[in-house]
Amino acid sequence: MKVVAVLGAAFVLLAALAAGAQARTETSANHKIQVGIVYSRTGPFAAYGAEYLSGLRFGLNYATGGTNKVAGHEIEFTVVDDATDPAKAVSGAKDLIGKGYKILAGSVSSGAALSVAPLAEQNKILFISGPAATDAVTGINKYTFRSGRQVYQDVKASTAFLKGAIGKNVVVFVQDIAFGQASVAAVRRVFGDLSGQKVDSVLVPGSAQDFTPYARQLQQKKPDLVYVAWAGSTTQAMWNALDQQGVFDSVDTIVTGLAERATWPFYGPATGKIKFLNHYNAAAPKNKVNDWLVAKMKRRGQVPDLFHPDGFVAAQMMVRALKASTTDVDKMVAALEGWSFTGPKGQQEIRASDHAMLQPMFLVQLRGSGGKFTATTTVRLRAKHTAPPAR
Repeated sequence: MKVVAVLGAAFVLLAALAAGAQARTETSANHKIQVGIVYSRTGPFAAYGAEYLSGLRFGLNYATGGTNKVAGHEIEFTVVDDATDPAKAVSGAKDLIGKGYKILAGSVSSGAALSVAPLAEQNKILFISGPAATDAVTGINKYTFRSGRQVYQDVKASTAFLKGAIGKNVVVFVQDIAFGQASVAAVRRVFGDLSGQKVDSVLVPGSAQDFTPYARQLQQKKPDLVYVAWAGSTTQAMWNALDQQGVFDSVDTIVTGLAERATWPFYGPATGKIKFLNHYNAAAPKNKVNDWLVAKMKRRGQVPDLFHPDGFVAAQMMVRALKASTTDVDKMVAALEGWSFTGPKGQQEIRASDHAMLQPMFLVQLRGSGGKFTATTTVRLRAKHTAPPAR
């Protein structure tokens, strides 16, 4: 009888411990599911982080029909600022994982995403990377997904308006950070295949504030086509330097991604000459989800911007995963792999083999002067036209 009593007590203790381990994600006293958001509230990518977080909250509202709940449990975001610093992103992620969080999301910088992804695999938690665009996030491990686009899709989209007229001398002008390095690799892969020409690059230190020396380096290479991939708070200074060094007057074609609305005046006199690919602008997609987002934000006097879809889609993915299970991460992963859905950009699909986010891309023309600019969408590219090679 004593043996039975001891074993019974042991089973009760184990059951209690198991219940406690699940409390973070399923049945806490407040019936909340806590999701960790490690993103750039401050730092050079703070503007992107703000758009992402706003999109995340709107997306959760949409995906849950206004309840912010799954299976009766409220979803609550715990927000951590990584200051656009990979080391701080890792520190924040480790802290949340240690507290029992099963879902993390939010990386804005590619460096942060690449640093957090291994933690997801090691700890078997679901990680949904955000605007971080490096191709290396795709296929990195079983537990890592992305809610935004990747640089290959940017580059592939741009070929739609070049129509083979790439030129003999292509130079990529980027920051020497993970995003920039990935952009160089993608341009070499895509443009090199099309033109058979060598693709050169100018790598600008991520900490640089004076871009004149690098604009001069670009000029000295005498490019026919310049592909600019830039991110962060130094965007205006970079474009000013290219203008002052006469790059716009001497180069046949300049290609770049149309960034957030606040940057539209930054392109200056080159606005009409630049060929803009576009991840998202509020007027580009034609679907009910985007209509909902635009209308919802309009009531607040706001307009969806470049990275609102990344946050919105992340929330859609979370809800999809949590409907499969609030505790079993492998079931969450299985629910996301191969999932097709409509996001603000249109029809999207998570490729099962490597978790690439297949999605529409856009080509636009930017017109205006002073502080008033309008982006007109000229081409809407379906997901299949810009799909990255499977990894």
